[in-house]
Amino acid sequence: MKKIFVFLSLFAVTIGFSQIHDPVKWSTSVEKISETEYNLLINASLEKNWHLYSQNVPEDGPIPTSFSFETTNDFEIIGKTSEEKGHTVNDPVFEMKIKYFENKATFKQRIKVISKKSFDIKGAVEFMVCDDANCLPPTDVDLSFTIPVSNGVNFLANSVEVSNTADKTVDSVEVNISESEVPEISETTKVSEIKTTKSKDKGLLTIFIIAFFSGFAALLTPCVFPMIPMTVSFFTKQSKSRAMGIRNAIIYGASIVIIYVVLGLLVSFIFGADALNALSTNVWFNIIFFLLLVIFAISFLGAFEIVLPSSWGTKVDAQADRGGIIGIFFMALALAIVSFSCTGPIVGTLLVEAAAGGNQIGPIVGMLGFSLALAIPFALFAAFPGWLNSLPKSGGWLNTVKVVLGFLELALAFKFLSNADLVLQLHWLEREVFLAIWIAIFGTLALYLFGKIQLPHDSPSSHISVGRLSLGLLSLTFTIYMIPGLWGAPLNLISAFPPAQHYAESPYGVGFAKAGSFSENGHTELPDGAHLMPPHNILAFNDYDKGLAYAKLVNKPIMLDFTGHACVNCRKMEQNVWAKDEILPILKNDVVLISLYVDDKRPLPKGEEIESKLRPGKKLKYIGQKWSEFQTIKYGANAQPFYVLLNTNEEKLNEPVAYTPDVSEYHNWLKSGISNFNK
Repeated sequence: MKKIFVFLSLFAVTIGFSQIHDPVKWSTSVEKISETEYNLLINASLEKNWHLYSQNVPEDGPIPTSFSFETTNDFEIIGKTSEEKGHTVNDPVFEMKIKYFENKATFKQRIKVISKKSFDIKGAVEFMVCDDANCLPPTDVDLSFTIPVSNGVNFLANSVEVSNTADKTVDSVEVNISESEVPEISETTKVSEIKTTKSKDKGLLTIFIIAFFSGFAALLTPCVFPMIPMTVSFFTKQSKSRAMGIRNAIIYGASIVIIYVVLGLLVSFIFGADALNALSTNVWFNIIFFLLLVIFAISFLGAFEIVLPSSWGTKVDAQADRGGIIGIFFMALALAIVSFSCTGPIVGTLLVEAAAGGNQIGPIVGMLGFSLALAIPFALFAAFPGWLNSLPKSGGWLNTVKVVLGFLELALAFKFLSNADLVLQLHWLEREVFLAIWIAIFGTLALYLFGKIQLPHDSPSSHISVGRLSLGLLSLTFTIYMIPGLWGAPLNLISAFPPAQHYAESPYGVGFAKAGSFSENGHTELPDGAHLMPPHNILAFNDYDKGLAYAKLVNKPIMLDFTGHACVNCRKMEQNVWAKDEILPILKNDVVLISLYVDDKRPLPKGEEIESKLRPGKKLKYIGQKWSEFQTIKYGANAQPFYVLLNTNEEKLNEPVAYTPDVSEYHNWLKSGISNFNK
């Protein structure tokens, strides 16, 4: 079911208070297509790290860029306003594919000219701009175009900086240039990944670390571990001296790294950056990834083995017999082929995960980490064969490692299925269902490790080792940890994997509609205009006047919360700071919370429309515009979250603050304001 976090990535902020952002320049021009048709060109030039959204975003997504034109008898609009390719990401916060532009953007509107004389066209653009940490309230800007009566190709252009605190009209000045001088308008705006999508875009260091440990895990599988003594035996016999043995071992290790890194290079080269980003955002790719990981998991659990054609191994073995550097390289290639039934699923999973990050060099970094972890032990044991005596003997524990990896891959597979569900908004795999699946997977893993379940390749055993028991206890502990998530626990340790708390059957957890109730001085009825904010049931107002009246009635300080439905850092503050034991009682008992949503697109009631003080001649259309202008005029800030403590005379009790993830700092800010109120 749909939940309240409709817009989740527009109003993130990490800046200090009282800063007015002004990051966009708009310009207009006119391109003559024929004697009767022109293109109206609208160009947006954005400061570094700022971006604006496409005209086309899914319902319940961020506020899109939109254009309107005043129609006259001089021209006709042909079709819809077109835009460049831009950049599309699968934003896990919005839970949908979102397209945006960075650095610059060009929009085109085709018109048919009816008038025989020169005339002007008036229009407007409404838009939002965001940077890595801030998103600004919706802004509308007037546009102006002059359609000349002339031959050849004409561009009418002028740029003017758009202020978010004052409305300006983009006028046009005629500049005649030859057709050869017409600037080419690129079809693709090249953009970089924005930092607000870090939850989706895995850092390269994270990819490397995960891949490195995956390489060690692959080393402990039954297809790879027994190869170590065989490899050492080969180098011991072939090397005429210790120095030569070390040299050959280094070449062997380097060959392993080269083989896997080349595989990563091929994936990156074949797909490219745009295609890799498509892998992370495309529904069908996520479903394919899900199916692949399920197949890999079933293979590791013992249902079947994924192997390469035996002829490949035979041909490579023949090349390995040649000796020298070439022979050593082919011996490393033989290892990769022979061990594929164990390493293949791991390598495939790593490539899928790295590709899903949307970074072109992700697969390369992943294969580098994996191959280093695989190569280092082989090279070290080949160089120092005496170390073999310290290795544990092969046995059933190797299959246990393989099975554990199978369970982990099965759990990971459902993350990709969840991505597809989130994009399609099917609500088939909501938070409770996802957690139930993971609880079942890791609970079954615990039973397996405790010896209660046996799989096809397991050896009969009358007891389990201490290591297996410890791993079983860890899996059981993790299973128990996830269970409260069904009742609304945030599960911070795995917050990157399940759907967000609002994407659930109930924000209060399974079996509950609401927790707790309101009580103030013996009264249990909610005050006029108030509601209980889930999931912590904080009494909150969304109307300033009603909240102020209640604060005067109960003689409590006011906390103004300038926020947005689409505000990422607002949600972080509510979930990670407001919920803390030292903060929540203050918000529930010591202040009156007034949350003003600057992106509230509900129209102002008829008769209550007011003229903008920042945009003379303009009327404010929406409730959110009213609160946004109030924040800008009163407090000199236009980014959210933004918190202000007031007394009942509407005077500031201390300096306002913005995004403050440090609980202690936020607590001190609250206490200082309340202390000043009580003086």
